[in-house]
Amino acid sequence: MEYIYLGNSGLRVPKYILGTVPFSGTNGFEAAGNIKEDSARRMVDLSLEAGINMFDTANLYSKGDAERVLGGAIRGRRDEVLLTSKTGFPLGENPNARGASRNNILASIDRSLKRLGTDYLDLYFVHLWDGQTPIEETVETMTSLIKSGKIRHWGVSNYSGWALARTYSVAQQNGFIPPITQQIYYTPEAREAEYELLPAGKELGISSMIWSPLGEGLLNGKIGRHKETPEDTRQGGGWPEPWVQDWERLYQVIDALEEVAANHNASVPQIAYSWVKDRPNVGPIVIAARNEKQLKENIASFDIKLTQDEHDRIESVARPAPIYPLWHRAMNSLELGSPSEIPYLKGYKQSMGIEE
Repeated sequence: MEYIYLGNSGLRVPKYILGTVPFSGTNGFEAAGNIKEDSARRMVDLSLEAGINMFDTANLYSKGDAERVLGGAIRGRRDEVLLTSKTGFPLGENPNARGASRNNILASIDRSLKRLGTDYLDLYFVHLWDGQTPIEETVETMTSLIKSGKIRHWGVSNYSGWALARTYSVAQQNGFIPPITQQIYYTPEAREAEYELLPAGKELGISSMIWSPLGEGLLNGKIGRHKETPEDTRQGGGWPEPWVQDWERLYQVIDALEEVAANHNASVPQIAYSWVKDRPNVGPIVIAARNEKQLKENIASFDIKLTQDEHDRIESVARPAPIYPLWHRAMNSLELGSPSEIPYLKGYKQSMGIEE
């Protein structure tokens, strides 16, 4: 397993991180999986054997049950693992149990630590943008948690590009500790993050950690143009996300993934993981699995090497449309782009049929 530095920090993390959305599978997460503590412990074992020592969870997942299951699975080996969790989504009827307020963050961290059976987190996320709470309040609170020892680093998730930059700037200019990573949605089909988030993260020294590279089950190999989605999958079990802009484009992406998978005697999920991990500006990616077989298969994708032609075949199918000002910059001033954005600007130029 490859280890990389997380953003502008000294924290080294594996390129693959194990996500725990399927853990427990209760309290509204039944469609995602139903992994109990014994199976979770086995998944932790397999992950550690493969060099994956970071585990990602949130108080949202099964309303805390995923944290409890993960806590049990790592019991007795806290010093061997890196733990993340998140807060921000509304939980219950308490009007203050949501968002990125000081009240919610301080209450949430103590509950998460108790469920996980630890006295600190290596990384703590604000799970979603809170435009009602002053940014100064959020960054000051996260800084205080670092100084108290309850967390080592912090990050944000599901922010827009301007919100990411604003958060970083407010922290830096006021002497607070800025986030070192953002966790964002990015797949071979859903690539809006290329417009702002991926370049912004690189420019700010904020690592881009990818959640659900398989599109919350859309790229599991069981969904396609002429396939009926199985009921025992997330998408067949009533899972509400993600929003798909264009189903025909999704099917074209799946067609490309299937073609490349055949070249490697691999599965569609393996090729999707391999493609995402090698994209520009992408940091670690969060993988997940419902069972031991899936986990082994997903981990094995790390060693798949796509040719440039294979990578380009997948990339070209769902390249984001060159919206303004990106089409204007690609057309007139590509050479003035930052290194973090030039790969995308070149793609927009190709989409517009402009020769290099």
